[in-house]
Amino acid sequence: MEIQKWREILSPYELAVDELKLKFTYIIKQNKAAGRYSPVEQVICRVKTVSSILDKAKRKGIDLANMEEQITDIAGVRLICQFVEDIDKVVNIIRERPDMEVMEENDYVHHSKPSGYQSYHMVVRYEVTTIHGPKLVPVEIQIRTMAMNFWATIEHSLKYKYSGNVPEHISERLMAAAQAVVNLDKEMSMIREDIMMAQDLFFNKARIVSEIKNNIQNLYKFENRDAMINIQNEFFDLYQNGTLEELEEFNRQLDLVAARQGVQEL
Repeated sequence: MEIQKWREILSPYELAVDELKLKFTYIIKQNKAAGRYSPVEQVICRVKTVSSILDKAKRKGIDLANMEEQITDIAGVRLICQFVEDIDKVVNIIRERPDMEVMEENDYVHHSKPSGYQSYHMVVRYEVTTIHGPKLVPVEIQIRTMAMNFWATIEHSLKYKYSGNVPEHISERLMAAAQAVVNLDKEMSMIREDIMMAQDLFFNKARIVSEIKNNIQNLYKFENRDAMINIQNEFFDLYQNGTLEELEEFNRQLDLVAARQGVQEL
């Protein structure tokens, strides 16, 4: 097949992953902007290389003329979660989206593969608009925890190194590591509330500090230098030694000063 033909074939898949990366990343952004926990922690996208497509077609006995119908993971999206509980939430988010039609689901989280592999797989049909008109593109979405993703990345590398025939002693170690991943995710779930509270405190403090910093920068144009140095010193002291509540109160007072000058953060 000519290189130009491959470019034409893969172009809609590239468009699909670009759009889906934007949409799933926006879920993270919207949740954080609203002060809510996001079940999606990270979004990773890729389009299979020509060599990967050829390898899979050969391995599966697929005629290249039928590859778009039979190879459903040319476009791939990986959604990384912090906790196992988040996976079901993300699955439901995808099921309910009007712009994605679920074609297939495979639950390797509750029913792991013999190798120990864990992940939730969904194949969705997603419409893109090309210069030739609309096109429905199959996209494989993998949903897994950070621990599952680490294990799967290592297993993929080993399979590539050994051309799919991983030595038995390494397979045994991988199985042991897979059980360790299960145990780790269970432990993280048990302290989930504490972890989420700690993260909320961190993000809230970062948000408040950012607002204070912007207000200080804006006020430099209107307040005298000595007043601004005092404001900065008070801020640095609170940042080092104060509580989150004290920082919030300082931010409220700074907002009032900035409001009088018409430069408050919106």
